[in-house]
Amino acid sequence: MGTFFYTIFLHLYEAGIKILSVWNPKARLWITGRKNFPVINSENSTGKNTIWMHCASLGEFEQGRPVIENIKKQYPQTKVVLSFFSPSGYEVQKNYAGADSILYLPMDGKTNAKKIVTLIKPSLVLWVKYEYWFYYLEELKQQNIPLLLVSGIFRSNQPFFNWYGAIWKKALLCFTHFFVQDKASESLLASIGLDKNVTVSGDTRFDRVIEIAEKFEHIPFVKEYCGESRVIVAGSTWEDDEAELIHYIKANPQIKFIIAPHEIDAENLRDVQKEFQGSIFYSELVNAHPVNSNVLIIDNVGMLSRLYQYADITYVGGGFGDDGVHNVLEAAVYSKPVIYGPEFEKFKEATELIDCGGGFSISNALELEKVLTELWENEQLLKTSGEAAKHYVYSNSGASKKIMTYIQENLLLTN
Repeated sequence: MGTFFYTIFLHLYEAGIKILSVWNPKARLWITGRKNFPVINSENSTGKNTIWMHCASLGEFEQGRPVIENIKKQYPQTKVVLSFFSPSGYEVQKNYAGADSILYLPMDGKTNAKKIVTLIKPSLVLWVKYEYWFYYLEELKQQNIPLLLVSGIFRSNQPFFNWYGAIWKKALLCFTHFFVQDKASESLLASIGLDKNVTVSGDTRFDRVIEIAEKFEHIPFVKEYCGESRVIVAGSTWEDDEAELIHYIKANPQIKFIIAPHEIDAENLRDVQKEFQGSIFYSELVNAHPVNSNVLIIDNVGMLSRLYQYADITYVGGGFGDDGVHNVLEAAVYSKPVIYGPEFEKFKEATELIDCGGGFSISNALELEKVLTELWENEQLLKTSGEAAKHYVYSNSGASKKIMTYIQENLLLTN
């Protein structure tokens, strides 16, 4: 009965995306990206092991990336196939040099699952964090292919742990081993009988942001733009975040603000520029001498994780939306205090960052102004909160190494 309703859900999901694609560019990319069945690069692959890593979107890719890059270092002949479900992951990383093939994952279903698994012929599959497509997971189990969950995190309200979740529990039985972020996830898996193949490894995102920070390269013109001014970098912002920032930015022209909107389509960028009168786009910075604006809007993808280095204080967006705050670790790793909105409870790292003194949650513009004033007026607080943020990130590193140790000890990539 569970598979019957699940199949109906898949059909409804696909139909809904097709309807949405009429006016939504992301949904249109989702459709067009799946028009042709994927082609896997099999050049010179004879006798090689193949790793297949699946990521829902860009954030999950950043979690899985340290693992596959470590695998490539240890096993340089290994072939890597990378799949995404969301356009926001695929479109940004479709030219990622660390993979031999990059594709949109076709919609789940028995036929597609068998075709894809047969086409890729993986020696090992890494499933990053979540997105439990039942037929794909079941096909991997039927073909006896090792399947590892990377940086998994579970909550008691998920279907696996409720009376209606039989099909989802069955999906979990397809995994060879779970690498989870915390003890709570380990306990939840144990409550449904999955207690023999679970490792509390932590979150691989810590390893990734540390790697980026330690290989930091300056971004052209940004250092010059910041000059000697105080700087606030606001990353992955949505309209609600920008609304909280508007008054403070207008009232503090002496501070430089760098804003990196989460959505960078032309329409949204125009709207953001209207919100912040006199702002300048990064693409215009090279030709703008002198720069008279105190607001720089980033109109590209890929530099946010380095932009936080230029800040005295950081703000991470998403915390006023239902999906919650974006990646606070990208900012914290640079010894910067991190401010975000009230929707963060689902994100362990955002909660723990507040607990250690490196993070600050605000619910409105007045609270934002209060926190910023306290940080500017108390240099010791500014310094210690930044140090606490960095220490939190570094003290939670090592998840990738634990996964690599398991792969090596179990000879999962040994022909």
